[in-house]
Order: sequence, then C-alpha cells, then structure tokens
Amino acid sequence: MPWDAQLFSARFLSEVALARNTETVGAVPYFDGLFSDDPDALVRSFAGEPQLHDPIQGRVKGAAAFTRYVRTSAADLKSRNATVEPVDLIVSETRTVEEVVLSYDGDAGRIRLPMAIVADREPGGLIVELRLYFSTWPITGEHAVRQPLLQLEPELNEPPIVAEYFHALAAGDTDRILATLDPDASIREPSGDAYVHSGIEDLRAMYTFFFSNGGGVVLDHCSITDDGRASALEYNVMKWGSTILPPQAGIAVYVLGESGKVSKVRIYDDSNPPLTY
Repeated sequence: MPWDAQLFSARFLSEVALARNTETVGAVPYFDGLFSDDPDALVRSFAGEPQLHDPIQGRVKGAAAFTRYVRTSAADLKSRNATVEPVDLIVSETRTVEEVVLSYDGDAGRIRLPMAIVADREPGGLIVELRLYFSTWPITGEHAVRQPLLQLEPELNEPPIVAEYFHALAAGDTDRILATLDPDASIREPSGDAYVHSGIEDLRAMYTFFFSNGGGVVLDHCSITDDGRASALEYNVMKWGSTILPPQAGIAVYVLGESGKVSKVRIYDDSNPPLTY
C-alpha cells in the first residue's frame, strides 16, 4: 500500500475505510489512490521525483509525466468497469509488496490480471520508486520480454526454506523442490486463474515439464521483502534449462504454511519458456 494516507481528504479516507471494512486507513492501496482523482497526493507521496516502472508504459519519471500516467490510467480503467481484488500485502522497513487481481472489460471479454506493486521506501515512509509487475498474456495473448529493473544482489537474506526452493529450481531437481512444499501447496503462474497448479502430483508434472529443456531455471536474485510469513523475491530470469535467455524482470511471492514449508507461490513475470507445449 504505497500512498501516504495523511495527504488525502478525510472524506476519501472514510470511503476507503468503509470499502475495506476497517476503522482506520494507515496507508492507501495503490488502486484506491489511482482512482482518487487526487494525483497531487500521489506525487507528494514520493520522497523526491516520482518514478514508476510499468510493464507496458515503461519508465514514468517526473511529476508531469507521472500525473499524465495517473490520469490516463485511471480514466481508461474506469471506462472499462475496473474492479480490484486484494490478495496479500508484505511490509518491511524499506519496502511494501501489494498483490491484487485487477479485473476490467477487455476487447474480447472480461480480463483478470494478477498484479504485484512494489514500493521502495525511505525510513519515514515516503516512496522512492514504484515497480509494477504483471504478465501481458491475459491482455494480448503474447509475452513481452521485460528488461531488468534491478541488479543482482548476491548477499540477500532469504528464509532457509525459500532459499532451498531456489537452489532446487536452479538445479532442475523435481524431488528436491517438492520437498520444500506443503502437500497441498498451490502455484499460480503469471497468467492467472487458468494456470493454477495444486497438490503434489500436479506440481510434480508441472516441474517435470518446466525442467524438460535440459535443466532448471536460473535467476539473478535482486531484492527480498520478508515479513516472517511471506517473502517476495524480485529477480531476473537468466537461463531456462540449456537456453540462455535475455535477462527478464519478475517477482514471485512465497507464502509459508503452518508446517514451515512453502504453501503458496504466486509468480508475476512475462517469461516465455523455451518449452514445447
């Protein structure tokens, strides 16, 4: 939830609280702010010059460009009867990761678009940069390779079970990766509801297929946001099996179950795997 609630009117915050079934609003969710008709509050939520990265629009930098982006995006989504379904929120001292499903009227019917919104923050809470992650597949039926937004950070402090998942993913070891998951774990691919896999046998088939190009999936790990319950990794996809890929930016969220193993994985990228379907 990136926007500073203190910058919005009391009436607007009351409407957000009512919609969220809560008494107070500590921070305003991304799309509530976008639809607020108050771009100045959004601009002032940044510590300095607004900067946002959008998978389709690219980098948006500066108050004027950001205001145009907000007004155009809000008007287009409102005209398409957009609704937003909250999924999860991870908060750390320097970053928030908000997950939603954005639904709106597309040219060929209703589109449900899983999306992650990452906000880097100063210690006081003001935003340094926003990064949006989603796949263009539900929109266009095609993948759009997204260049890296962040660089490799080799010393990230990932939770042990999540780090083991990554080691198994890179090694292309199906049994090892299944050992990191709850028996009833589910994994949602970037394209959304039609691409959810759950249960060990379904996941075994999925990973066996994913590793069918001669090995695992190698990622550059760029940032980790962890609240003890869930972790979000921003990464660049570097290699898929035997195929070296142009680096491609993405993020995935790993939710831990009561067992301490991974119970849910939600992926947000636009990689086009070199696999035969």
